Amino acid sequence: MRIQRSFFISVISLFILLFSCAKQTEEEEVRIGFSQAMFNDEWRQSMNNAMEVQASLYPNVTLSIANANYNVRQQIAQLKDFITDSIDIIIVSPIQSKPITPIVEEAMNAGIPVLVVDRKTDNQKYTAYVGADNIEVGRNAGKIIVSNVQDSLRVIEIRGLAGSSPAEERSQGFHQILDKFPKIKFVGTIEGDWEKESVNEGLRELLSRTGPVDYVFAHNDRMAKGAWEVARNLGMEGQIKIIGVDGLNGPNGGIQLVKDGVLNSTILYPTGGAEAIKIAVKILKAEVVPTNNILSTTVIDQFNADIMQNQFTKISEQQSLIESQISAIKRQEQLYYSQNNILKIIIIFSVIIFGLAVYSIYSKIAISKKNRQLELINKKITVQRNQIEKIANEVKDSNEAKLNFFTGLSHEFKTPITLIMSSIESLREWDKKKGNKTGFEIELIQNNSNRLLRLINSLLDFRKIEDQKFNVRASKTNIYKFSNNIYKEFKGEAKKRGINFNISSNNEDLDLFIDRNLMDKVYFNLLSNAFKFTPDNGRIDIEIHDNFEESSISIHFKDNGIGIPENELKNVFTPFFKGSNNRKNSSGVGLHLSKQFVELHLGKIEVKSHNGTEFIVTLFKGNTHFNEDQIVVDPEIVDSTLINFSEDITMDDTYIKLDTDSGEERYCILLIEDNRDLSFFLKNKLSVEYDIVLSDGTDGIELAFEHVPDIILCDVNLPVKNGFEICEILKNDLRTSHIPVIILTALGNKESFIKGLQSGADLYLTKPFNYSILTQSIKSLLYNREKLRYYYTNNIHKIDQTQSFGNPEQLFVRQLNQQIKDNLDNAGFSVENLADALNISRVQLYRKVKAMLGISVSDYISNFRLENAKSMLETTDKSIAEIGYSTGFSSPNYFSTAFKSKYGVTPGAYKKSF
Repeated sequence: MRIQRSFFISVISLFILLFSCAKQTEEEEVRIGFSQAMFNDEWRQSMNNAMEVQASLYPNVTLSIANANYNVRQQIAQLKDFITDSIDIIIVSPIQSKPITPIVEEAMNAGIPVLVVDRKTDNQKYTAYVGADNIEVGRNAGKIIVSNVQDSLRVIEIRGLAGSSPAEERSQGFHQILDKFPKIKFVGTIEGDWEKESVNEGLRELLSRTGPVDYVFAHNDRMAKGAWEVARNLGMEGQIKIIGVDGLNGPNGGIQLVKDGVLNSTILYPTGGAEAIKIAVKILKAEVVPTNNILSTTVIDQFNADIMQNQFTKISEQQSLIESQISAIKRQEQLYYSQNNILKIIIIFSVIIFGLAVYSIYSKIAISKKNRQLELINKKITVQRNQIEKIANEVKDSNEAKLNFFTGLSHEFKTPITLIMSSIESLREWDKKKGNKTGFEIELIQNNSNRLLRLINSLLDFRKIEDQKFNVRASKTNIYKFSNNIYKEFKGEAKKRGINFNISSNNEDLDLFIDRNLMDKVYFNLLSNAFKFTPDNGRIDIEIHDNFEESSISIHFKDNGIGIPENELKNVFTPFFKGSNNRKNSSGVGLHLSKQFVELHLGKIEVKSHNGTEFIVTLFKGNTHFNEDQIVVDPEIVDSTLINFSEDITMDDTYIKLDTDSGEERYCILLIEDNRDLSFFLKNKLSVEYDIVLSDGTDGIELAFEHVPDIILCDVNLPVKNGFEICEILKNDLRTSHIPVIILTALGNKESFIKGLQSGADLYLTKPFNYSILTQSIKSLLYNREKLRYYYTNNIHKIDQTQSFGNPEQLFVRQLNQQIKDNLDNAGFSVENLADALNISRVQLYRKVKAMLGISVSDYISNFRLENAKSMLETTDKSIAEIGYSTGFSSPNYFSTAFKSKYGVTPGAYKKSF
């Protein structure tokens, strides 16, 4: 009884609790009315969906959404209906600010809180505002554009619906940024109504009149897409960068448009739907909320579009999961209420209903808890992943940039260092011998020391530029004399290479205020590039133009070299940039430093490329553009000619006299090297003992086939094919496979060493190398080649035909011997027959055998026959005549004569000695 009483008391208490809860629920039910500006775009639909999802999380909240459909009068009528219906709270997204302001005030006066989303009214007589900072949206768009300002930019703005606060504020923020940059010109403004069709006619007319512009800023992504379609129809889509606003996810959203390349970037403009419902609930609970609830925004471009899309996809998935869970909860609630009604009628099922109710409540709490935990975990994972990706990309970019930079510089250092060390070594040997001049080596040391100093200075200058530690020290300078002195330093190089090098000015008395040290670096960088990429017998000009009617002058550096691809012109001043047609070693910082130095003078530098390259440096006259502490007094420039290596010492064949009267045949060396100083140095040193053939890398293979040298010295970094490729071609060609190849390179890593050996190189020397080691290596290779010749010529018939290591020379000798052996008893077997059997020409066979074995082909065949005859005399009982015929001699007398000529005894006497 006590249990039943307790049970009945519990049941009654449960009934009371359920009825009281039901009553309390009915009393706390609230209604939210939302007047949406329109339904026909994805951004509004996304806002509506977010509100419905968030409202579904509150069982006592009923949300009604009305579509104003771009009609201001219809929206005013909707708001009045909400007021008449005494709705608990009104949410409105105004079509236009001014007409909606009075009706919002009317609702406030009626005691109904009003929450304004996305767009504001003309005053702040509302309860709260939810939305992004439209001024900041416009500023973000402006920042994207000014971050890419170089010379000048042309911009078009496509505004939203006139009278709407987002259009006014976005335009205001946009102009706050761009109006600070005089180089940015507004070509025009298009008035739109947020839909892409509204911009077509106006933009098409404007672009047809003005031509392509650099940027178009549209106040939303739909108008931005419309602008892109207009540009595409006019054939300008590749020339115009378009910026939109909204950044929605989905197939037609701003994020996908950025990924597809339609938009350059879009600015995320959150709908604020979920936040609006949250704030509305807080207002109804009498909680204090801020008047302005600003949502954060961000720029979405090609670098983060994938990440943002993934994040929104995850959020969408979570929303779908929440919706399904809410539906499940609602089904549980419906089941609960159904069972509760049954409980009221049939008391016998009270325990079952009670249990189900407890289970339902428990399930709801557990699901909500799990959802909160999943939300927190997902947020943490997303933040950590973004941080890891950002750090990884930054580290990767930094490491790659540093590696390219220091690798490029180190490669440029090694060749001058090689020359300096070799010259010093040469001077020491010269001092021992006494009697020869040392002027060449001294000048060489001085020339390359200066070059090395400039490379090191470039490294230091780059660091200073990065750390912003440069301070301009401008002094009054005659720009023509300054330019002429630098011109003279390059004049010798131009004369040596047959380059038509000129300097001109329309005002030789023109004075400028410049930092001579910095401008000297600019001149040397631009002229060094011109000489590097201009072919021999080309043309380089320095032209100084005084713009008499203007406050500036321009200095033009022109050449008719290889030029720069048009699509790469915008990148030439970027650190570490190297053109696709540049096969030269380069650190990639010279032009970047030049641009920085010119801009420190508040000037500018431009580049053009048509039948060569032209750099234009523009500088201001006078000194008013410098601060007082930047102006110094330096001595006037003296018109002097510096000592020039190329003019004072001519590196030609007469510098070292060759002993060509001895009549002794000398070894021939082919030197493939594109560094002119190193090439001439090695030629002059090696010419004492060897005949030298020079190649700058463009014709190395052809010269090897033509001359068939005894040894080849080859650099790796060459203009057409690199040294590894050249070595592999020569080693795989029958005409040159026997020639030893020495690789000379600045690449000292293990991978390059292995690559050199794989290409067939006989020796791999890294710069800087010791000259004595080089000469001794040459002698060792030639000595080994002579030993191989001796072995082949003295053991002709003893060579094991079955052994092979894949060596081309060994394979060639095996084939050669096999053909002769197969035709040993054929007296008519000739050199032509042998060449045909080996599938090469008679001349190639002669050159190959002469280079490898040191004797003619006919002598080799004769020696092979005699060696076999000698062996037969020692080991068989055949007669002299039989042996002669079996080894290919036409008669016994001819055999006896040839045998005696080689071995000094007749065949008969030789046979009797055994």
